[in-house]
Amino acid sequence: MGYANAEFSSAESPRTASRAFKKLFLILLLTGQALMASTLDFIDVHGTKVPFIYEEDKRLPIVSMQIVFTHSGSIDEGKHFGLARLSAKMLNEGSLKRGSVGFADALDARAIQLSSNAGNETFVIELGSLKEEFDTGLSLLSEQLREPNFTAKSLEKVKTMALSDIARKEADFDTVASDELKAVLFEGTPMAVPNIGTKESIKAIKLSDVEAFKKEHLVLSNALIVMGGDISLNDAKHKAQSLLGILEKGKIGKERHYEPRKEPKESLLKRPQTEQAYLYFGAPFAMKEGDPEFYKARVAMFILGSSGFGSRLMEEIRVKRGLAYSAYSRLSVAKTNTYFSGYLQTKLESQDEAKKTVVEVIDTFVRDGVTQSELDQARKFLLGSEPLRVETLSQRLGRTFSEYYQGKPLGYSLQELELIRTLTLDEVNDFIKRHGEIRDLSYAIVTK
Repeated sequence: MGYANAEFSSAESPRTASRAFKKLFLILLLTGQALMASTLDFIDVHGTKVPFIYEEDKRLPIVSMQIVFTHSGSIDEGKHFGLARLSAKMLNEGSLKRGSVGFADALDARAIQLSSNAGNETFVIELGSLKEEFDTGLSLLSEQLREPNFTAKSLEKVKTMALSDIARKEADFDTVASDELKAVLFEGTPMAVPNIGTKESIKAIKLSDVEAFKKEHLVLSNALIVMGGDISLNDAKHKAQSLLGILEKGKIGKERHYEPRKEPKESLLKRPQTEQAYLYFGAPFAMKEGDPEFYKARVAMFILGSSGFGSRLMEEIRVKRGLAYSAYSRLSVAKTNTYFSGYLQTKLESQDEAKKTVVEVIDTFVRDGVTQSELDQARKFLLGSEPLRVETLSQRLGRTFSEYYQGKPLGYSLQELELIRTLTLDEVNDFIKRHGEIRDLSYAIVTK
């Protein structure tokens, strides 16, 4: 990954860097991409205060909306693994009145985009259309929520598709290794099972399970609205209130957090058909969402492995030793879990050497920290690429949602850039040394 969008080079002085940062901030303001462009408010629906994130953008005659249900993802589905994702697919089957095909035709006739999906922590319904068709989209979504096409026929269709996806993923060794790493790191928790579920769990899901999931999770107490486009604030609020009025209040879901394994463990999966080794590794990381030092983690992880070419892992494993085409690492920080992970593919005969090299790179990283040059390059990229992260309306709305969801003040992302700009070498190296737990690596390896 290059630094084409960087604002200043590693040789520039702090005063020059300060001017560059001010220039970046001015660019954001002049292009209408300031991080405060999206706003947070609340709407009252049957006595329930629902968070409402909004931004007006009249450059195109389109309107988009997301209903985000928190505490409604795969970790909230109990022992019915895959239920949240399968429930989203069931909702995509349209309404009972029109059926799957009729509902899809009604959407296509007006070029309306409507879909549902489920992640680890949230269940999201997305609606987007031309401004003139948005009321029709809301009407169809209301119809879908009131009487979804929850039939035995739809369930059989969706389950067949889910089983097909599971079978296909079993032949994708990257996915196999990635899923196995989570199973190792989060053994005994909902995080250990892919949100797609297992063959056994999908086959066991009943129509009543899907109906119960919708009734329990798609409720006002879990809801949050993200809305923007060519629509006024008052009009957006009114339409959102009207739509959400069909939902029950329900109960807010429980906060959950799962700690990864602290004692290293290795899982070796033998696949005779593979021609290379897939090596995935992970470790605990002592940080939770909202941590004030997260900006230091962004810089440190960028240098270690998330930046691609130029990162420590890529330089040592690919450039210097030719052990793999690529090698990456990343830090996942969420409400429900935090962990450090990475991966690479290598020749079967290089498997042990590649594993040893990963250990050496991470150990040296923790012990010796980073250099001033590496810090300057990381800062240059993270600051210089910021305008690309807020180019579109959806990116800006998503940024505001993330700040709210993480419990940070609106506009915190801009504050974080200033923290990165003034971060010193001693500060980042002290941070790295305090997180030696990333050396406690567990492995999931697919090999012949």
